[in-house]
Amino acid sequence: MDMGESNDGRKVNRDPAYAVETVVVEERRQWHVEIVVVFEDEVVRRRVGTYFTEKRAQIAADLIKRTAERDISGPIHG
Repeated sequence: MDMGESNDGRKVNRDPAYAVETVVVEERRQWHVEIVVVFEDEVVRRRVGTYFTEKRAQIAADLIKRTAERDISGPIHG
């Protein structure tokens, strides 16, 4: 595992990602978008945004996923 450090001091995996997914989760009447990234030896899940409506969270999740897929050389399944 090739680990580096981000500008804010968190550890960052520099290995290539194999897959990415986004998940919308409801918690206390708010909707959270989480990104799940699959690496060779670990799966990383991080909360990336909070929204007041499910529709906005779904739109954000779609945009985040498409952007992340570009960074790993396109969607895995088409």
